[in-house]
Amino acid sequence: MKTIDLRSDTVTHPTQEMRKAMFEAEVGDDVYGEDPTVNRLESIAADKMGKEDSLFTTSGTQSNLIAVLTHTVHGDEIILGNSSHIFLNEVGGAAALGGVVMHTIQNDRSGHLDLNDIERVVRRDNIHYPKTTLLCIENTHNQCGGTILDQVYTNKVCELTHILGIKVHLDGARIFNAATALGIPTQLLTENVDSVSFCLSKGLSAPVGSMLCGSKEFIKKARKIRKMLGGGMRQAGIIAAAGIVALEIMVERLVEDHKKAKRLAQGLERIRGINSDSDNLPTNIVMFSLETGLSPSKFMDYLWEEGIRIGSRGGNLFRAVTHREISSSDIDEVLAHFETICRKL
Repeated sequence: MKTIDLRSDTVTHPTQEMRKAMFEAEVGDDVYGEDPTVNRLESIAADKMGKEDSLFTTSGTQSNLIAVLTHTVHGDEIILGNSSHIFLNEVGGAAALGGVVMHTIQNDRSGHLDLNDIERVVRRDNIHYPKTTLLCIENTHNQCGGTILDQVYTNKVCELTHILGIKVHLDGARIFNAATALGIPTQLLTENVDSVSFCLSKGLSAPVGSMLCGSKEFIKKARKIRKMLGGGMRQAGIIAAAGIVALEIMVERLVEDHKKAKRLAQGLERIRGINSDSDNLPTNIVMFSLETGLSPSKFMDYLWEEGIRIGSRGGNLFRAVTHREISSSDIDEVLAHFETICRKL
């Protein structure tokens, strides 16, 4: 049976160009800084983000953890959204391994943090308080449905936090989706943040990897922390080669994923018993709810039997993520199955 996998854009397989590049990759020992393919990937990534340098890591979670450990010392406090990936989905690594206090404030429905809330919770110098040293923001915002932080908002956040004496790390796992949707160079969304991470293994279709970008001084320290976390990958050019293809070829096609997501959301709106808002769909993540008497688990079972995979967000809320391996005919097939299921109820 054919499987249509909409659980995440992480399920994408490497392209033939990536497989060829991996097979032919020139490699060396990256811990010694001698892998030419890794070095080239890091140079390209830094340029894409408008930063001085970058570091190849195994995952977005590792990039974010390294960023927190680089910006803070044990006992510091970081501020982040209560719906952020770092807080919800990264195993508490910042607290467990970094010894930092994670102070959450409310994300609104579009993933933004209120500037007044940020200023309110920053700890002033006091013997009783941990020192606030870092703010983490997320673009696009996963939990809020692929929503975007635009250039104006991001710059306002950075201006405020820098006045307050704290750094900003941007979890930009899908930053290229944000830039694509806005029709602007990615650097405009990252120019004033102190560090930014982004994933190669989501919509860009590389099999593994993330990049952490910042100043030369920041990356020098981050590289040592990566080593501490067991991230010395030696002849990593074999996987870095796929990352180069991802950055050189796969970014421009992200607009196709956004169009397919829009088509899916519009189709869902027409199905009785499903609630989806296509007017507020910025990128490739479609959030929808089931408004029928069918239990969420039974709904997922029906879809599984038909070879359709989606993500559950708890209760009657679901997520479908479009990517390179989802075709227009796949969207039609998914909608047909959804309509059949809901018609029976």
